[in-house]
Amino acid sequence: MKTGTLKQVLLITDGCSNKGEDPIAMAALANEQGITVNVIGVMEQDTIDEQGMKEIEGIALSGGGVSQVVYAQQLSQTVQMVTKKAMTQTLQGVVNKELQQILGASKTMEDLPPEKRGEVMEVVDELGETVELEVLVLLDTSASMKHKLPTVKEALLDLSLSLNARSGENRYSVFVFPGKKKDVEKLMDWTPRLESLTSIFPKLSTGGITPTGPALKEAVYYFKHKRSLRSLISSDDEYIEESI
Repeated sequence: MKTGTLKQVLLITDGCSNKGEDPIAMAALANEQGITVNVIGVMEQDTIDEQGMKEIEGIALSGGGVSQVVYAQQLSQTVQMVTKKAMTQTLQGVVNKELQQILGASKTMEDLPPEKRGEVMEVVDELGETVELEVLVLLDTSASMKHKLPTVKEALLDLSLSLNARSGENRYSVFVFPGKKKDVEKLMDWTPRLESLTSIFPKLSTGGITPTGPALKEAVYYFKHKRSLRSLISSDDEYIEESI
């Protein structure tokens, strides 16, 4: 089964966007381009307000992804869980499309007899281990995130370790919003080594607004831009970059 590359945005934030485009609309745009948008809302002892909760759920829903709100100390296992759950969800969607082509438009995995369903889930699990994965981390660095950044760093390093067990290739990039000079800034270009974050994180400054919509828009552009660059140098671009 030819699935191309799984593309995910992992948005980590602790509040509501307050500048620029509507983040829910930008997440929908990402989803149309074959990019899944997952959102993790980070709380301390206080809670994220109702508006923030609605936005987090809305972004993940329109982005075809998973959302979770957690206390900072639970962030590490949540980042892993959300990433893997979104992979499985996306792959199930791919498999369902194939099944519909084979069995007819109205059929899904749930319509199969239990033993066949088990076999299909084995295929999904195997794809989860072997498919290429690109995760673009969008990190909120507004003022309220300052004390949460060390926990975020550890969570991302743990994610990298857990995904390294897969046989498929992993690539990561990290963007922060707001940046020092712009709404969104690239912190780390595509790399299989998320450990390089260790040297970058201590230099991060926090403060200012929360331009979540512009950050998601930049993420979509970045995936597309990378793809068009690769098409200039890769003869089998069509296979590598087939959209999910």
